[in-house]
Amino acid sequence: MILNTKWSVFINSKSRSEIVAEYDLTPSALDRWITQASQSGSFKTKDNRSPQEQELIALRKELKQLRMENDILKQAALIIGRKSLS
Repeated sequence: MILNTKWSVFINSKSRSEIVAEYDLTPSALDRWITQASQSGSFKTKDNRSPQEQELIALRKELKQLRMENDILKQAALIIGRKSLS
């Protein structure tokens, strides 16, 4: 990948301590970025999630949507109930 190649050139041109100091990083953050770049070729969090994390996010999104739909149905039932009493 192009990103991995560019990252490798950059990482190899400077020492680890220079990069940490220059970008005000912790050594563990730099290590995490290197791992992410080598595994997925991306530094974006969404590209580096495990399948379980992706499933959990999708399920939470679905739950939020279902709760919203449920609230809408409850409001509609109340409105219809009031109209039938009138």
